[in-house]
Amino acid sequence: METSREDVGIAIRSAFLKKGTQQRFSLFALIVFSIILIYVETIEAKPLDYLRSFIKDTIYRGSVVVSLPSKGFKSVASAVANHLNLYNEIIKLKEENAQLQEQIYDPGFLIFENKQLRKLLDEQVTSSANFVSARVILDKLSPYLNSFIINSGSNKEIKNSMAALDGKNFIGRIVDVNFFSSRVLLVTDLNSKIPVLVEPSGYHAILSGHGTNEPTLEYLPENHKVQSGNKVYTSGKEGIFSPGIPIGKVRMGTEKIFVSLFSDISQIMFVNINLGDKNN
Repeated sequence: METSREDVGIAIRSAFLKKGTQQRFSLFALIVFSIILIYVETIEAKPLDYLRSFIKDTIYRGSVVVSLPSKGFKSVASAVANHLNLYNEIIKLKEENAQLQEQIYDPGFLIFENKQLRKLLDEQVTSSANFVSARVILDKLSPYLNSFIINSGSNKEIKNSMAALDGKNFIGRIVDVNFFSSRVLLVTDLNSKIPVLVEPSGYHAILSGHGTNEPTLEYLPENHKVQSGNKVYTSGKEGIFSPGIPIGKVRMGTEKIFVSLFSDISQIMFVNINLGDKNN
């Protein structure tokens, strides 16, 4: 009972402290209601006890219900904050993962390059000629210019007119030598004219480039019997190149005789430069 009176007193003081926020009538009604409650508290009767208990339970449970939105808002705010933090963390992890992926070097290119170098080495060992291997550092492939720039020059004893090979296949000749670089004029270039031999007939001809993937055979005998599939080699005529270096196969056209090269020039990464016989 003393507790209830204290609660009523606190309510009255709170009402007086709220200056300018409540109307006078509301304040008067609150005072009257408080006096009635004090009077009711003095009456000992079971019905009134039940009423007091009901009112207090209602007030307490109402307080809990009223506080739920505030607690719910705090929970939602906390969940949203956690979600945003998680999202930012995911973005950060994705960026770090992308950086790591960029740093991981794909070994596929190294494996391919290693195979190319092994192929060059094996061909140099089995050949009696003296070769220098060089990397293609620049290719100029157009209808008017077909050439390679390689990373070896006079520092490796390379000279003009030396044969350039892809493996064992002839692809062009050296036309310009610097100390650390050289230019290879490919057989497909407009200015390329190579003395060749067509087997098995043994016809001599000139392999002429036209800026396309297939050079043509010119200056064959009038009554030649060249057929598709015949192989074309360097003839060694005039001592410019070693004889018997494979170049390609004959493909008969309607008006011209084309040579399909054994090597795909667009895919070449390394070349062998024939320096001549090892014994000389």
